[in-house]
Amino acid sequence: MKYLGDPSSGSYQGKTASRNRFGQYIRTRAAPVQPRTPFQLNQRARMTTNAAGWRGLSDAQRAGWTSLGGEISRTDSLGQSYTMNGFMAYCSVNNNKLDAGDSVVTDAPAIVTPGDLLTATVTLTNAAFSIAYTATPLATGVRLYIFVSPQQSAGREFNGDYRLLSVTAAAAASPAVVLTAYTARFGAPVTGNRIFISLQTYKGGFKGSPFNVSQVVA
Repeated sequence: MKYLGDPSSGSYQGKTASRNRFGQYIRTRAAPVQPRTPFQLNQRARMTTNAAGWRGLSDAQRAGWTSLGGEISRTDSLGQSYTMNGFMAYCSVNNNKLDAGDSVVTDAPAIVTPGDLLTATVTLTNAAFSIAYTATPLATGVRLYIFVSPQQSAGREFNGDYRLLSVTAAAAASPAVVLTAYTARFGAPVTGNRIFISLQTYKGGFKGSPFNVSQVVA
C-alpha cells in the first residue's frame, strides 16, 4: 500500500515499510527466504570470522578503522546518506579483499579510489556470454567485480537481485568471458530472457561506482 508520510524503513507488528521508484509503501511482513546455499552460508561464516577478528584488534587499530569509517559514505534504502562505524568499515574492506582473493588486514588502509569503467558491451546468447569493457586492460592492481542476476523476463526494467559471479585478475584485458561461470550458477542462458549485470572496479579493499547494464539473450 502506497502512503504519504515520514520516511520509514523496517518492520513492526507484522508490517514492513520501504520505498521504490514510485514512493513509499507498506506491505505485510514476510519472513525472508533462507535457501542455505553455499554462498549464503559462506557469507554468514565470514561475518562470524569478522566479529572475532574485530574483537582481537587493539584499541589503536579499532580507532583507525573508526576514522576510516567516517570517510566512507553510503546511501540507505530511503536515499539518505550515512557514514560507517569502525566495524562496518573493517567488514567492508576485508570482505572485498576476501572476494578478490587478497589477504585480510588488521590495520585500516588509506582509501583507494579505483577508476570506474568507461563503457561495457555485452555479448549474450545461449552459447556465449562475454563483457567487453574500457578502459582495457584495467589499471595496475585493479580487478573487476562482476555481479549478475538470475534470468528475468525480457520486459523487466528493474532488478535488485545482483549476485557476485566472479572477480577478474588484476590488470585483466577485455573481454571478461563468463558463460561457464554463469551456467554453473544459474543454468544456461535461455533465448528471450534478460540478465542484469553490475560491474565494479576494485583495488586495495575498495570498489568503484557500479556500472549497470542488461541484455536480452539472443
